Amino acid sequence: MDDEAIVDLYWARDQQAIDATEQKYGSYLHKIADNVLSSDEDAAECVNDTYLAAWNAIPPTRPNVLQAFLGKITRHISLDRLRKRMAARRGGGEAELALDELAEWIPAGRDVFDDVAAKELTQTVNHFLEALPEYERDLFLKRYWYMDGIAAIADAMDTTQAAVKSSLYRTRKKLQKYLKQGGWL
Repeated sequence: MDDEAIVDLYWARDQQAIDATEQKYGSYLHKIADNVLSSDEDAAECVNDTYLAAWNAIPPTRPNVLQAFLGKITRHISLDRLRKRMAARRGGGEAELALDELAEWIPAGRDVFDDVAAKELTQTVNHFLEALPEYERDLFLKRYWYMDGIAAIADAMDTTQAAVKSSLYRTRKKLQKYLKQGGWL
């Protein structure tokens, strides 16, 4: 079933929308959640929460790209769950490592979760990513959006783990410079 038909099911408040979403995007959404949480059980719960959030958001929202819309919801829900878990105890999964790697480059002294600041920061980072060569952008997104592990990225990109770590470090340094030029740091 194509995305437009699935969205139409949501608009019609037809329960088949959930089944069609699960069939088409379930494994994609589970991968996003599992990369963040490193737990199949938590990932499954986040994916189910994604279906509920999509049900509540459509209508009034009519997403242009259903996959990206659902992926963003799943990532947000997964990161919220991770924050709660990290508040209770400090873990050692890939998501925690990826977030720790970025922590020193995220602007300090600002409330990043404030709507206006978050939108502005998102636009700034998106402009930065658009200017990167495709290879660097892919590495960055695999690590910091999809929360893939270094070994998995190296395998997927047909390179060494050392090359991935080095490239990510250089990209984080470029991001830091870009954020300083934009007044974020």
